[in-house]
Amino acid sequence: MAKMHSRKKGSSRSRPPIAAKVPAWSDISKEELEKSIMKLHESGLPSSRIGLTLRDQYGVPSVKLVLGKNLNGFLKANGALPDIPEDLANLMRKALHIRKHIKANKKDVHNKRALQLTENKVRRLVKYYHDSGRLAPEWLYSPETAEILVS
Repeated sequence: MAKMHSRKKGSSRSRPPIAAKVPAWSDISKEELEKSIMKLHESGLPSSRIGLTLRDQYGVPSVKLVLGKNLNGFLKANGALPDIPEDLANLMRKALHIRKHIKANKKDVHNKRALQLTENKVRRLVKYYHDSGRLAPEWLYSPETAEILVS
């Protein structure tokens, strides 16, 4: 979203190489990977941290190649996906921190603008999750409910 709110060109992203099968050096089985994912989830890690841990400590190049579905798809199949998506929760947490800062520093106009941009991102993401069915249609963002949900 860099292009939308600034005059910058946005950032390019790396894409994993296209592979049709699990590399020969990866020796983790499907059952072991499922147990590892559930163990990491039960320890309280979000899905992004689970993916990093699997990559760095367990040597899993791609969860999708081993399981046949991505990490969030696996968590959804096991009923372990959180009610609020991780990226939305992170943006709401950021908006709460900015709001707290603005209460203490009333003349900070730059962070007032940052709050507007962040809450706009939250609203756009909520709209996306409404359309995709991930959030209930009656779910709305407000700073009061966000404080309850995130903290």
